[in-house]
Amino acid sequence: MEQNGSLTGFVIDLWNAIAARLGVKTNYQIMPNISLLDKALQSKSADLSPGIIITSARDAAFDFSYPIVETGLQIMVRGTGATGGTTTPIVDMLRLLFSYTTIEWFGVALVLVLIPAHLVYFLERRHQNGIISNLHYFPGIFQAYYWGLATLAQQVEEMPRQWVARTLAIFWMFAAVVFIASYTAQLTTSLTVEQIRGTIEGPSDLPGKQVATLADSPAVDYLRNQRAQVQEFPTPDPMFRALLDQKVDAVVAPTPILLYYAAHDGKGRVTVVGPEFDHSQVAILMQLNSPLRKQIDGALVALRENGTYRQVYDKWFGGP
Repeated sequence: MEQNGSLTGFVIDLWNAIAARLGVKTNYQIMPNISLLDKALQSKSADLSPGIIITSARDAAFDFSYPIVETGLQIMVRGTGATGGTTTPIVDMLRLLFSYTTIEWFGVALVLVLIPAHLVYFLERRHQNGIISNLHYFPGIFQAYYWGLATLAQQVEEMPRQWVARTLAIFWMFAAVVFIASYTAQLTTSLTVEQIRGTIEGPSDLPGKQVATLADSPAVDYLRNQRAQVQEFPTPDPMFRALLDQKVDAVVAPTPILLYYAAHDGKGRVTVVGPEFDHSQVAILMQLNSPLRKQIDGALVALRENGTYRQVYDKWFGGP
């Protein structure tokens, strides 16, 4: 991290302690992303990077020091864990009212009513006191159709007069009860499934979600294997902004990055959820066959023995 014009962080403090022990001066170069960092080492325009996750691909192209810390990936979401934020009963009601399920069932109702409407029209239109006052198909069928819809909605205004039509009406009222009950059950199921799918509580909830992570990091391959919709960002800050701006459902990154943000700039706005997963080791990355490797490893052993490493670790991650 950069604060007040100076770099700070666990790996910075640890490397400064190593550099002081080796008696070397450090010139930090800030790279916009990990890919360019790798290229800087390959082109020998940089000697090392103080903290990079060890991968098999990097191990073939670079040298690593002894591991300096073990970490894993974790998930960060907005607020208290719901990717869509908090909702109210009114919002849920409006969402259901204009949902695909409602439109689908309404369409079925409009078609289904055609059958009893036509039967009632033909049976009632010649009855002296029937509910169909017009013998002509139009507007007589509209009267019958209105009666069918009103009955389906359990708002029966009057019963047909012709005895066959009355029998049909009783059957239609029973069918309406079944229809409304099925429709209500479908709406309840849709809302429940939507709420379940809209919550991320662990790695198993990531498939199909919009997930932000750091570009060229091991998390990218992990998320793609989980069938998540991955959005890559060169640095943490735009990744966190995408989460707060609701452009992604969650952020997946190394645990220390998320915990620090959640405790500082993101406090009260984000939550780290679920267990740590996909564990890996972080080490100092160097040019292949670097003469610094043996010296750095020796310094790391010495810093662990004299307690300096523990002091730096506790400063950033807390004691046991």
